[in-house]
Amino acid sequence: MKKGNWIFIFVLILIAGLSRLLPHPPNFTALGAMALFGGAALSNKILKVLLPLVALFITDVILNNTVFAASNEGFTLFYPGALWTYVAIASIALLAPLLINKLSVQKVVLGSLMASVVFFVISNFGAWASGVLYPMTLEGLATCYIAGIPFFANTLGGDVLFSGILFGGFYLAGLKMPKLALIKN
Repeated sequence: MKKGNWIFIFVLILIAGLSRLLPHPPNFTALGAMALFGGAALSNKILKVLLPLVALFITDVILNNTVFAASNEGFTLFYPGALWTYVAIASIALLAPLLINKLSVQKVVLGSLMASVVFFVISNFGAWASGVLYPMTLEGLATCYIAGIPFFANTLGGDVLFSGILFGGFYLAGLKMPKLALIKN
């Protein structure tokens, strides 16, 4: 992969990550889309996971110390439960090449659905496993997943919209600059 390609992809991922700083409905973000895009567009196994995690970390630090500063005690790098979000994003990036090996609208939509489901399953499991909000029983786990259902529509909507923007934008850029066309259609 040429240096300019991964830099361009990183800039797209960073912009997607920074979109979290704009007002948005709960869970309507580009998190899943940036992991899906990074995982599919990058060939380097470390970069495909690392770049979405870096974008997530940068925006987490900003959000933790501005928007959520009142609920934190001093400077905060990671919020409680952040590990589960990071695991979800890394998992999406690792699974992306299995679904999006050739660019098509169908594969991007299917990948977006997969990203949403992976995020839902892992993040809600993490909320339950923390033992703070739900009892550590199967009933508590079921209650946790049921409580997360109202947020799933926003997760799915954000993943589909931002995946369309990232993959579509990258595809259009590849038409203008063929050296950027990493994902063959």
